[in-house]
Amino acid sequence: MRRFLTAGVLLLSVARLCAAQEGKKQELAVTVGRTFISDQTIPNTSFFNNTVHSGKGLSFNFSYAHSLASYRWGSLGVEIPVLWNPDVDLNFGQNVVPVDYSSIFLTPAARVRFLEGMAFEPWVSFGGGVGHFVASKDLIFSGGANTGHRIKTTGVLNGGVGFDVPLGRKLRNTIFRFEARDNWSGVAPINVDTGKTRQHNLYVGGGAVFAF
Repeated sequence: MRRFLTAGVLLLSVARLCAAQEGKKQELAVTVGRTFISDQTIPNTSFFNNTVHSGKGLSFNFSYAHSLASYRWGSLGVEIPVLWNPDVDLNFGQNVVPVDYSSIFLTPAARVRFLEGMAFEPWVSFGGGVGHFVASKDLIFSGGANTGHRIKTTGVLNGGVGFDVPLGRKLRNTIFRFEARDNWSGVAPINVDTGKTRQHNLYVGGGAVFAF
């Protein structure tokens, strides 16, 4: 995880240097959407509702980006997205899992945008960083206290796709963005062994990009 953070700092430093020397475009983006996490059945169990069901929490993605180089087909840049999911509700047949948990992912990434300057600008990104989970103090059934490990930090790989749509001359510095990002992280601290060591956190959302 220390290596991921070091890589993120280096990416940001290079981006700032290029921006200062060449006047490259910077971006601040905010999108709102949902995070989808696959349900996980506990192996070797047969009781009713032996699957941990995860709610589709309202999530917020904040990102800062620098364009490093422009080409005829598009541009190459770096970005630092921060995805915050404040409330993942859980459901399970036994009173052993927390009622909910929160997560935050910091994943510096390289980004390639195509057809820059056109009405429709698709892009892809890939990077990695850290994820941080905090589980509730309470279990899913009332009256139960969560005595398990509530806090977990894990390495994360992130892949993203999306498209940007400039909003015209009057709002020339504002862009609409639709995006999907998958943060492949360690499993959240939910007090049961699902037989898995990693989980997908698929975020889908839309919002605004401010270019300057």
